[in-house]
Amino acid sequence: MELDPRTTALMVIHCQGDVVGPDGAFADFFYQQVVERDVIAKIATLADTFRNAGGTVVYTRVAWKPDFSDLEVNSPILGIVQQSGCLTDGNPLTAIVEPLTPHDDDVVIDHQRVGGFAGSGLDDALRSKGITSLAFAGVATNFSVEGTARVASDLGYHTVIVADACAAATPAAHEASIESLGLLADISTIDDVTRALTATSVTT
Repeated sequence: MELDPRTTALMVIHCQGDVVGPDGAFADFFYQQVVERDVIAKIATLADTFRNAGGTVVYTRVAWKPDFSDLEVNSPILGIVQQSGCLTDGNPLTAIVEPLTPHDDDVVIDHQRVGGFAGSGLDDALRSKGITSLAFAGVATNFSVEGTARVASDLGYHTVIVADACAAATPAAHEASIESLGLLADISTIDDVTRALTATSVTT
């Protein structure tokens, strides 16, 4: 696998307190696997690798107005958001968790759908930076990671799933999602991505 850091972005999906934290609204769904797979620490290391190689780090952050006037409930998971009153602007648990606090040069994209591209300006932000390859990490593998990655592939991006930097509610859900993405994206590991980035950095 070849990844030019100048045209590659790490996509960090929904690493927010309500999604990945012990006290978040979705803690019963995702927290156990987030801890067991150590994804926050892994993503933090991977993000530093991207920055040091000259790559771009992009965070997608799902957030709605406090009155949910911008929330369209057309799926069960968005119904849970409405019922629990989570992921609203201004709520500390809506922020990116502290170990992954964005740096000044990172990009943060707010959106209101499960996938990161719909109505968010994400595509424009990536293309303005000359990004052509996206490496995905975050939570949940079978929801927002997969949903955003599928659209990325359709939009023509070289799409990479960093499998050991993602988590879902269960190992089975994670593995099923990874398997379903195998014909749309390169299924990779942190070590694979690190080697590809650093090899290109050295040669350029």
